[in-house]
Amino acid sequence: MKQVVVLGATGSIGCSTLSVLAAHPEKFAVLALTAATGVDKLFEQCLTVNPRFAAMQDPVAALQLANKLKDAGRATEVLSGTEGLVALAAHPEADIVMAAIVGAAGLLPTLAAVEQGKTVLLANKEALVMTGELFMQKVAIHGATLLPIDSEHNAIFQCLPLPMQQAGHNAQLPDYGIARLLLTGSGGPFLQRPLASFEQITVAEAVAHPNWQMGQKISVDSATMMNKGLEFIEARWLFNCNANDIQVVIHPQSIIHSMVQYTDGSVLAQLGQPDMRTPIAHALAFPERISSPVKPLDFFSLQAFTFSEPEAARYPNLYLAMAASAAGQGATTALNAANEVAVAAFLAEQIPFTAISKVNEQCLNRFLSYQASALDDILALDAETRAYARQLLGTL
Repeated sequence: MKQVVVLGATGSIGCSTLSVLAAHPEKFAVLALTAATGVDKLFEQCLTVNPRFAAMQDPVAALQLANKLKDAGRATEVLSGTEGLVALAAHPEADIVMAAIVGAAGLLPTLAAVEQGKTVLLANKEALVMTGELFMQKVAIHGATLLPIDSEHNAIFQCLPLPMQQAGHNAQLPDYGIARLLLTGSGGPFLQRPLASFEQITVAEAVAHPNWQMGQKISVDSATMMNKGLEFIEARWLFNCNANDIQVVIHPQSIIHSMVQYTDGSVLAQLGQPDMRTPIAHALAFPERISSPVKPLDFFSLQAFTFSEPEAARYPNLYLAMAASAAGQGATTALNAANEVAVAAFLAEQIPFTAISKVNEQCLNRFLSYQASALDDILALDAETRAYARQLLGTL
């Protein structure tokens, strides 16, 4: 019986994880659930799965959750703050940690799980975008098992030859006959929208993804293709490759989740419904296979597959992320911080959709050459970039 900690349990990935776990009570038990401020939702989840521990990032929310659980006669112990999340991620009895906290807030708990040698199912992009080199060093030093949950990275992982999957994150693509990784993306809701109308894009339009059910921040990132840019940065660290080894391909149907092109001309692709429970089930049981609640593909009802190259004018954030990846760790840390501030401002209707890339570009230009390898330096750069991005908001 594997003991599982779900960091970010109330988000879309967290809920999907609990759905898969519920289908296999003989294999998995929920040790702990965490959330930021969503007291009511985490309370309902605790009533359902009865974890030994829970944690809320916000101390006031943690107190509210503790009182509600006590009134309900539940013995779940409630922790609070980043310290509480870190303690649960590193708990001695935890076997698997689902790292699904969105944003920089997930970095320290995810690192804590790695440092304790856990099996980490990585759905938090920022851990690698902010601290890629440091993070992967810690994975190697502490003997952690790192399995990707993003549908694209999980697809690539599944298409790798078994010896490379087992070789760890220092494996070289050419040694296994791999020519290129093909990272697919849907193009989001504005693939066909006239560029001249982008200034009028509303929050409701930006969060309405055509294929995936996701949180607001990730949905906006998908609309700008910053999500794909962050995945590009992640892929370089996960698969130990260069920028030239990755090609981004727009595939609006979101059925092919990514592909691996081999030197002999073969291309292996992973297909499936646009449902995160598939990669979650794969990673939870790896190297075995378990069932998930996802319906199998019906090939007779599929629409035609189409592919195209992403336009720079339509998706400037994607190309900013590629440029940051080439510049180094400081640049990717700064870009991520700027984007979080800009997307939050857009969701609060403080800036137009087109201003997101403007904030990101100005921050990237300012911090492009910054070096950040130690954790303290990374966190300081993150804070400095956020402060600068907030200053920019009033000028746009």
